[in-house]
Amino acid sequence: MHSSRRASFALKLSAVCGLAFLHLPILLIFLYAFTTEDKSYQFPPPGFTLKWFEITWNRPDVWAALKLSLEVATVSTILALILGTLCAAAVSRAKFFGREAISLLVILPIALPGIITGISLRSAYNILDIPFSTFTIILGHATFCVVVVYNNAIARFRRLSGSLIEASTDLGASGLQTFRYVVLPNLATALLAGGMLAFALSFDEVIVTTFTAGQQQTLPIWMLEELVRPRQRPVTNVVAMVVVLVTFLPILGAYYLTRGSVMSRSS
Repeated sequence: MHSSRRASFALKLSAVCGLAFLHLPILLIFLYAFTTEDKSYQFPPPGFTLKWFEITWNRPDVWAALKLSLEVATVSTILALILGTLCAAAVSRAKFFGREAISLLVILPIALPGIITGISLRSAYNILDIPFSTFTIILGHATFCVVVVYNNAIARFRRLSGSLIEASTDLGASGLQTFRYVVLPNLATALLAGGMLAFALSFDEVIVTTFTAGQQQTLPIWMLEELVRPRQRPVTNVVAMVVVLVTFLPILGAYYLTRGSVMSRSS
């Protein structure tokens, strides 16, 4: 009994230490967003203030970077939802030569290091003489966003009974009606979760963006340049808080959506 209690306590302590190791640096970012010191990081901070939030609010370069990040993440997510869903439907519902190879090729971009993907895309743009712009950033982000949607969609397709689709067809429904009233309701939570994760991945992407952007600055790229040539360090921390919140909320939503679907299937 005592040994099992000690083992349980050791496991809980290990979990707490692991969580602290992962999240304390993020908490420090939040802490230094309120510091009165603007040139160095002292611990504990010499004082606390809200002035950096007002300064950040009035910085037009921050708003421009935020707007671009939201635009890129939104369009990349839409492309990923369309392409990822269609690809998952083809791979899961059709049998053809090379199906597993196609599945591997779809997943490959997220398995490769970001720098490899970035260099490959930059080389392709140069060969095709495509000027670097917001469009090239969106294409770069869509390459790995498709993978997230594909993984969620194909898992749900494989659990979707083919008899439901056959019954809908036998009752006279068209292909579009079957997709709207049978397939889409069963895929809805998986697609929503995949879209949220894709949005979060795109919003805070740095490496691929570095190779596919021209003069544009997404919010993570803006933060990177501010760290290299800092003007007002706490402003960077305030922006980092925004990035954490914008990426955390979709991930949290995706977690609860997928968890709820698993619980409903198990029950």
